[in-house]
Amino acid sequence: MNIQEFINGIFSLRTRRFGTVAEYMMKALIEVNMSGDLAYDLSDSENNRIEVKFSTVMKKNKSTITEENVIQQILDATVEHRMMNSHDIYSLPFDCNIQQVKTAEFDVLYYGLFFQDKIAIFKVKSEDVFSLPNYSNKQHRGNEGEGQFHLNTGTIQYHLDNQLYCWLSYEELYELFLELQKK
Repeated sequence: MNIQEFINGIFSLRTRRFGTVAEYMMKALIEVNMSGDLAYDLSDSENNRIEVKFSTVMKKNKSTITEENVIQQILDATVEHRMMNSHDIYSLPFDCNIQQVKTAEFDVLYYGLFFQDKIAIFKVKSEDVFSLPNYSNKQHRGNEGEGQFHLNTGTIQYHLDNQLYCWLSYEELYELFLELQKK
């Protein structure tokens, strides 16, 4: 197995399919069950409702698209050009939005960042989400009870210091998925 192909595949997934990968990762990692409920993703043996929210980390674009650079901007937009390593969090700008956070619908939130070299997994109780840096309980106009927060160069240290659950390598993730297939 070529681990870089595995990583590229994860980074190429969009929205729901990427979210499903993150859910299966957490299911295998913390040994819980899929919830069967649309309001939250997983549940444990104590019936805790577990939500899973992850993002891929991409370098911010350096330039705005203009008539003069549109072709080059398209060529530079590939996943391979924009993936970011975890050791670059203090030197390269990035901004990942953890959104559609509905604290009334879960007891525990596992959230995190897929970097090019490894995965950062964080954990927070629903009642503590409100104290995360720059948490906003207003995601969309008129959308009550749904919030968001950003992990970026300005907030990442707080999450690393206070909410880090673990780091996971892509080799470890691959092995988790192999074990999941056997069950």
